[in-house]
Amino acid sequence: MHSWFEARVSYDKIGTEDGKQKKATDVYILDACSFTEAEARAIEVTRPYMTGEFTVAALKRTKIYEIFENATGDLWFKARVLFVILDQEKGTEKKIPSTMLIHASDLKEARERLEESMANTMSDYVIAKIEETPILDVIPYGAGQNVGAVDEIIGG
Repeated sequence: MHSWFEARVSYDKIGTEDGKQKKATDVYILDACSFTEAEARAIEVTRPYMTGEFTVAALKRTKIYEIFENATGDLWFKARVLFVILDQEKGTEKKIPSTMLIHASDLKEARERLEESMANTMSDYVIAKIEETPILDVIPYGAGQNVGAVDEIIGG
């Protein structure tokens, strides 16, 4: 079972139009066992791309049911999918919400990828919403990460 965290990493960057320093924030989704490990992984992931000071400004646990990656996608979309379940005792339908992330190039492709990925599911479902997110990257365990370096950062 994955335990996903959303990390917001803040840093100063040079504005492309005026050359002035501006505050920027990148958002990452990380698989981690604890807040401490999530922060350490966020630092490890961003360190190679930062030249100055940066900080993990916010860290929160997030519920993600499924992640659909795509090598050609450059944006992350968040989908809210409602699984429709029939309550046998009451004779009513119950809708169970689930959040899914889809890696795609645009909204149309995100919807197509979601429908394609859900085609083999046995449950009835409704796509309630799909929206673009500011997520820069999703980092699961074993995705080319140097887990030993994370252990060193958190003292493991």
